[in-house]
Amino acid sequence: MIIGKIVKSNSHIDYLCRILDRLETADPPQPHDYAFGQFVRIGTETVGIIYDSQLINPDYGNYGPRLTTPPEQNAVFSPDYLNEQATLVGILLLGWLEGSIGIHRVPRYVIPINTEVETMDEEAIRRFHSDQDQEFQLHYYSHILTHAGPIGIQLLLTVIEQLGRLFTEASASLQILQDTLSWQLTLSQIR
Repeated sequence: MIIGKIVKSNSHIDYLCRILDRLETADPPQPHDYAFGQFVRIGTETVGIIYDSQLINPDYGNYGPRLTTPPEQNAVFSPDYLNEQATLVGILLLGWLEGSIGIHRVPRYVIPINTEVETMDEEAIRRFHSDQDQEFQLHYYSHILTHAGPIGIQLLLTVIEQLGRLFTEASASLQILQDTLSWQLTLSQIR
């Protein structure tokens, strides 16, 4: 499902996606479609993960008197009205899909503005986490810890929970990672 379009980058690996709204599509994405930890495909092959969100509301605090309600105003005075309220999600790039395998490295190319962002289904997530021997891989672990900031551990815990359901053969390794991250999170909260 297409959930939005790239509108900005904060760096080569950190992009902002504006979620489509009811003025842009008859069936706008629901909050679970762009939830924290959702794997997404940007363009045809780049893979990222949603790790942050921002709500934009330029009308907040604009309490002046009104002769019409906003829906009436838009229909009567501004038929070409652009909704300036928006939901933005931060996407951290993790790699790309190359055929039936995932490459877990920083993509070399810049993603252009207005590139579509879509959710990945379970089959695509499995392909991204499979190497050339069809073995489970998770090579972006340190990348998330380094670039996702203070929520990196929480993001990895969310990822591990998702992958645990898809890769039962890697459940022992994933459990060790989950225990380690939980311990790190506990220690960081004590400080």
